[in-house]
Amino acid sequence: MDQAKIGKFFKVLRMEKQLTQEQFAEMMSVSNRTVSRWETGANMPDLDVLIQIADYYEVEITEIIDGERKSEKMNEELKETTLKVADYSNEERKKLTKKMHILFLLGAIASALFIILDLMGVADTGFTEIIASFALGFSFGMLVVGVIITSRYMIKIRKFKQRLLNR
Repeated sequence: MDQAKIGKFFKVLRMEKQLTQEQFAEMMSVSNRTVSRWETGANMPDLDVLIQIADYYEVEITEIIDGERKSEKMNEELKETTLKVADYSNEERKKLTKKMHILFLLGAIASALFIILDLMGVADTGFTEIIASFALGFSFGMLVVGVIITSRYMIKIRKFKQRLLNR
């Protein structure tokens, strides 16, 4: 990665939009000194800012990283590759979802087993105590896994991934 080349590309993109460093800095919510450092190649923007810059200038992130515009053929190849990655990702997500459904179903069965053993009053005696403890632990484990998967953190990751794939 040639930071000087990337910096020159940033400057070309900014000049094409006829913006000053101050104007662009204000749009990106950074200081004009930061924009200057990007354009000289002294620093690189963070990934989230890099995505904003690519969106604003309507260029691909790979073009910014390479420090030059790509040809139409390269764009088509990139689009084709992105679609293949998206298809693969969707297939993997379907497999994971199916596995999670099975685990959650087993968790629900384990919960029902614990409740039945507890209502029968045998959850505290002998071998049934081991079964009841396992059922309760497994149910709790599945609850924790469900919370992690459906948390805001995973939603943010999915949104970021979709934003990259939809370019």
